[in-house]
Amino acid sequence: MQEKMSVTSQVPINNGNSLDNNDDPINLLYPLIVLAKNKKRIIFIPILAALLAAGITLLMPNKYTATVQILPPQSQSGASAMLGQLGVLSGMAGGALGVKNPADVYLGMLSSRTLQDRLIERFKLREIYETKTATDTRKALTAASKIATSKTGLIVLEYEDKNPKFAADLTNAYVEELQKMTQIFAVTEASQRRLFFEKQLQQAKQSLADAEIALKQVQEKTGLIQLDGQAEAIIRSAADFKAQIAAKEVQLGAMRTFATPNNPNYQKLEKELTGLHVQLAKIETGMNRGKGDISVSTSNVPEVGLEYVRRVRDVKYSEAIFEMLAKQFELAKIDEAKEGSILQVMDYAVVPDKKSSPGRMVIVLSVFFLSAFFMVVLAFVREIFISNDVDPEKNIQIKALRDALKWKS
Repeated sequence: MQEKMSVTSQVPINNGNSLDNNDDPINLLYPLIVLAKNKKRIIFIPILAALLAAGITLLMPNKYTATVQILPPQSQSGASAMLGQLGVLSGMAGGALGVKNPADVYLGMLSSRTLQDRLIERFKLREIYETKTATDTRKALTAASKIATSKTGLIVLEYEDKNPKFAADLTNAYVEELQKMTQIFAVTEASQRRLFFEKQLQQAKQSLADAEIALKQVQEKTGLIQLDGQAEAIIRSAADFKAQIAAKEVQLGAMRTFATPNNPNYQKLEKELTGLHVQLAKIETGMNRGKGDISVSTSNVPEVGLEYVRRVRDVKYSEAIFEMLAKQFELAKIDEAKEGSILQVMDYAVVPDKKSSPGRMVIVLSVFFLSAFFMVVLAFVREIFISNDVDPEKNIQIKALRDALKWKS
């Protein structure tokens, strides 16, 4: 009877639930039993790993971080309203010169290859980082530097190095090189507008010079220097010569009544009359114009005058554009000087007196807890495999579960 009861007690009762009853105290103690069986591994291996990590961190050199805070120019130019005087040019200048966020521009300049190359050459970083190429040196410099904007709008620049003084010097050198670049490149709205008008002014100056040369060539070719006064003088000269010719012809006609052609006075008067005709012909035809002669034929006055007027108009137009751009260029220069692209440094980098890395305590604790977690997981996995080898029925159940999972996947 007792044997039947013992056999009955060993038979598992399946009431629709899982084979393992979660309310069984033995099942609740199962994790504690596994941990107790593997307590040496779970405790001593993480301690050894932490001690090893502590030894490695002691060999790691201390690094120091120097920090500088920069306030970029925030105010926009007030003289931009003066662009309204340019009409269409105001849209070209105003639309192309706006800067949405000045801090983004300075962040790009601080991360630029030009600035990095200046720092590499200035501090001999290639020898310090022991790199073979310039690209590797820039990567090392970028890895040691951190450039970002804070919530307050300041640019925060950090540099980490083994030598605290070197870290402070190089961080301040970032600011110095940035200030040099702002003096070369147009960064602010005023400086960009000044650069725009400077280029336009150079083009207008060249156009004015070309127009003046064209006018000079017309003057040299036609002899016309001043249209109104010179045309009036030419017409007056032709009229005077015609009046003198008419008077001489009257005198010559009167002498024919009492003198012969052999009379010296008669011959003299004929020569004078011939000379007057020659001069009048020169005025009317423009013949025999020598170098430096400013005479213009009366027949060519309309054509020459039209060409002259066109050249004069080009010169006046170029002069007007040049004067307008020169005025805007001077206003932009004044505005640039008033606004300025000078960086305001809130905090210069000082020699750090406290290391920033490595965080030895954080590393040791992280290694300890990760090792402990790994050993706990390893203990349960090891216990599962051991139980599978001891209990064939449970092994069959686990294999069935594996097959079901494979079928579902």
